[in-house]
Amino acid sequence: MALVLVIDDDQSLLRALRLGLEAGGHDVVSAVNGEQGVSQAALKSPDVVVLDMGLPDLDGLVVCQRIRQWSDVPIIILSATGAEDRKIAALNGGANDYVTKPFSMGELEARIRAVLRGRGPELEDETPSTLSLGELDVDFVHHEVRRHGDKVDLTAKEFSVLAFLARHAGRTCTNQMILKAVWGSRYSDEASYVHAYVHRLRQKLNDESGTLIHTTPGVGYSLHTEPA
Repeated sequence: MALVLVIDDDQSLLRALRLGLEAGGHDVVSAVNGEQGVSQAALKSPDVVVLDMGLPDLDGLVVCQRIRQWSDVPIIILSATGAEDRKIAALNGGANDYVTKPFSMGELEARIRAVLRGRGPELEDETPSTLSLGELDVDFVHHEVRRHGDKVDLTAKEFSVLAFLARHAGRTCTNQMILKAVWGSRYSDEASYVHAYVHRLRQKLNDESGTLIHTTPGVGYSLHTEPA
């Protein structure tokens, strides 16, 4: 089934959701405030996020918008209010669905199934054989990288990390996303691998200042294109 991240400060509701969702075959991780929720979304790479709007530290809409900066994971909003303007703000802010409390476990599970169906199967990688990102040229067929026209000698793993960032240029890729793509799912807790390889890439690309490969602290990295 799915890995569900539940972000809610109501401990009783958290326990009820955990029991209900696990009974339905899902795996559940939880967070009790917005900051923790954003971190868990980055660390765990859930299939679905169930997000309460009334959190003690951050408005749920802010949490939704932060997650949307680097992830397209389906987000289902939980809220005590069914006000139309609140629903519109949540859906415009990146949420996929909106559930008003109180709700039944059956309804929530149906909505989880619906957003997962909406994603459909993972699309095949449609990245072209080469990409030109400002002064950076990446040849995925021949595993070659050039910056300002000069070839950059990379190891196979270094190229794989850079290629993944290039395919998602401008978007933050979490450490777990990079690990899964380059090393495999067994290495999901080895963020130090990513840090080490990004350090090597920056050295070889003369990007020690991190202007090309940006760091999002505690989350991951993003490749930003340069002006041609």
